[in-house]
Amino acid sequence: MRIMGMDYGEKRIGIALSDELGLTAQGLPTIVRKNRRQVLEAIGDLIARYGVERIVLGYPVRLDGSEATQCAKVNRFAATLRAAFALPVILRDETLTTREAEDLMREAGLRRDRRRRSVDRVAASLILQGYLDARRGRTESGTIHG
Repeated sequence: MRIMGMDYGEKRIGIALSDELGLTAQGLPTIVRKNRRQVLEAIGDLIARYGVERIVLGYPVRLDGSEATQCAKVNRFAATLRAAFALPVILRDETLTTREAEDLMREAGLRRDRRRRSVDRVAASLILQGYLDARRGRTESGTIHG
């Protein structure tokens, strides 16, 4: 079963995909948002190409666990995904994933411009990998709802 991970943003949507066994997450090219139709077509193409059966969407809760202002937008996007593709959409706590992604790329020696272009993809991979790891451990730790 292939699972798609997403890091939702106003300008870009980071995308990651699991392997067929659901063990590892790998980043795919980031979707640069132009309009809703373009985003849904790009996601639909990936779902069809890879046989995606579930989507894990990063959910931006605050460090204290309360919902951040971006949560309303993510909830609307999750509803749009469910309606457009009839797939389960799981919301997963994405606290500090962008920061972790930036730190990992900095440690790897990537220049600032390259980090900026890759951060959404890496964050999506971290969100999805966290979900896959928790799933293997038979726990849904970090899963908000879905």
